[in-house]
Amino acid sequence: MPLLRFDVIEGRTEDELKKLLDAAHRGMLRAFEVPERDRYQIVHQHPAHEMIIEDTGLGFERSKDVVLISITSKQRTEKQKQNLYQYVVEELQEHCGIDPKDVMISFVINGDADWSFGFGKAQFLTDDL
Repeated sequence: MPLLRFDVIEGRTEDELKKLLDAAHRGMLRAFEVPERDRYQIVHQHPAHEMIIEDTGLGFERSKDVVLISITSKQRTEKQKQNLYQYVVEELQEHCGIDPKDVMISFVINGDADWSFGFGKAQFLTDDL
């Protein structure tokens, strides 16, 4: 059920984007133990000058491969979030060759009433899920 939005610098091929989305999904499945078809992903591609993602004073430089992942989700434990950060970075490095310094992940938390998967219903509230 998490919604993942990916902001990347334009120029990746369709295959590269598919690998990126698949890798992030595997990491999310492992961290959150949600069903396989709990997959909601959107990619936004930007010219390089539209993405300024610095290091918050940690002393490293990001490359053109930077990926910002914004996750909207129901509440998760700190352990689940830490696992997600680790698993997604591992998957992106192994399957996409993305350096861990080029992955930034941010959470936005919401609740059961904040989701409708269709049909004009809040399925978490109506026990349809």
